[in-house]
Amino acid sequence: MLPHIKQIKVFLSLFSFIFIKSQVVAAALPVIELKIGKTSIQAEVASTPPSQQLGLMYRKELATNSGMLFIFNEKAGHCFWMKNTLIPLSIAFLDDDGKIINIEEMLPQSEENHCPTRATRFALEMNREWFSSRKFTPGTLVTGLPKF
Repeated sequence: MLPHIKQIKVFLSLFSFIFIKSQVVAAALPVIELKIGKTSIQAEVASTPPSQQLGLMYRKELATNSGMLFIFNEKAGHCFWMKNTLIPLSIAFLDDDGKIINIEEMLPQSEENHCPTRATRFALEMNREWFSSRKFTPGTLVTGLPKF
């Protein structure tokens, strides 16, 4: 076998393994219901380093009132980027009581950092402009978060 064909086969095998692994992690995430006022959100929970690192990467769509809730063990300035994320998103950083601290709009495939304005352990990603189109702003309360 020619060396370059062998390299291509190895690359494809590794790519397939990583892709399949990422799909298994995404499919296995628990879903919880959050609420903002009367609006219900079905949020996948990313609470482990592998699920947080994968996030919503490689997804081609996100249902209207669906999102991903990131839960970190420690309050910190957890920043997010959009590398390998194919859909535009909004992210709301939440305090321990569920109040929105700040909201950032994020473009697909960007490596720009989006950070909370103060330390937090929760972040909620939704479709781009989901929060603003519903007039949800900093100070708005999100209920249904796990208690620490």
